[in-house]
Amino acid sequence: MSVWKLSVSVLIILCSVVTPQKKKSAKKEGIIPIEKFYDSSHHWFNINDGEKVITPLPDQKRYEPVEIKQIADNLLLYQKTNGGWPKNYDMLAVLTEEQKEAVLKSRGELNTTFDNGTTHSQIDYLARVYSITKEIKYKESVIRGIEFILSAQYPNGGWPQFFPDTGGYRKYITFNDGAMIGIMDLLWKFAECDSQFSFLDKSLNEKVKIAYNNGLECILKCQIKEGDKLLVWCQQHDNVTLLPQRARTFEPASICNGESSEIVLMLMKIKNPDKRIINSIESAVRWFDESKILGLKVKDIAAPKTVYQYHTTGSDKVVEMDALAPPVWTRFYELGTHRPLFCNRDGKPVYSLAEVDRERRTGYAWYIYSPQDVLNKYPKWQKKWTPGRNVLEK
Repeated sequence: MSVWKLSVSVLIILCSVVTPQKKKSAKKEGIIPIEKFYDSSHHWFNINDGEKVITPLPDQKRYEPVEIKQIADNLLLYQKTNGGWPKNYDMLAVLTEEQKEAVLKSRGELNTTFDNGTTHSQIDYLARVYSITKEIKYKESVIRGIEFILSAQYPNGGWPQFFPDTGGYRKYITFNDGAMIGIMDLLWKFAECDSQFSFLDKSLNEKVKIAYNNGLECILKCQIKEGDKLLVWCQQHDNVTLLPQRARTFEPASICNGESSEIVLMLMKIKNPDKRIINSIESAVRWFDESKILGLKVKDIAAPKTVYQYHTTGSDKVVEMDALAPPVWTRFYELGTHRPLFCNRDGKPVYSLAEVDRERRTGYAWYIYSPQDVLNKYPKWQKKWTPGRNVLEK
């Protein structure tokens, strides 16, 4: 079925400032990138969450990105007894003694997760720190984290959003917020024996390679298929049937372009893709091209300041016609009809941004640009792997 060529825009909602300090590039200021911690940091500083063991102080100080050992020691502090990490804390926060004590007392809790860039990001960082410092405590933490990841993998190759707490939608195979792809990217570094990730013993390294290959198989099997046509992926897939599943009430089972972009970019890095992987990538590229929206943009407009549970805003969003706007995609497209899809907290689908309540309209990224990253990389990938076939040629 053809995709609606409506033009609805995208103002990508970038992660809001996580602290009063201006975020600075890790490449300029530090040795190890810290970008993967931003999502959880933002949630710690800006979102009210009753599950937090500690909350930020008004004058909470933060380590500079160059202070890698202090940051790494923070990661060790937050690591749970089972080897995983909880989400929505700032890994760079300079904790008080009282905060440290509270975190230590919670180490036995089972709220470990891969959501919001958690666990795989900590392991990645610690592996890099170990490669620099050679301090055994960091290596031991990495190994415990890897073993946690391996224990959380389903027999079908997927990973849940949380583990071992898999209640509700936490049990579903999760691509949202970089959960499964973050794990896969991490395992790929170890499996490829990247210079900073080559210290696992042979036995554990083999287990990592098997887990990665099983994860890749799961990704290919999850790709949405309508008739004989492959499309892309949903944010979450059933852990048994692999079919698309809804998550939060405003996240319906649907065709999800943001998460799918990350998946395709990961697949494009594979050195020797077989026919299934090539077909998967080509199908996704074709979908992104067919589903792009032209001539519209999303604009921020002034509005009364309002404090919601999960964010505060002094603006609103409206869709405007703009012939010069770059291609944009909605976050969700309806299964079957391929209509751009939106949703409120009541779970009822709507089909325009204007029908979304202001709380969700300003507090969620309903429009995205990330499929363009895939389309931009496709020509080079295509010349290398399918020189006689270009799915974008009409």
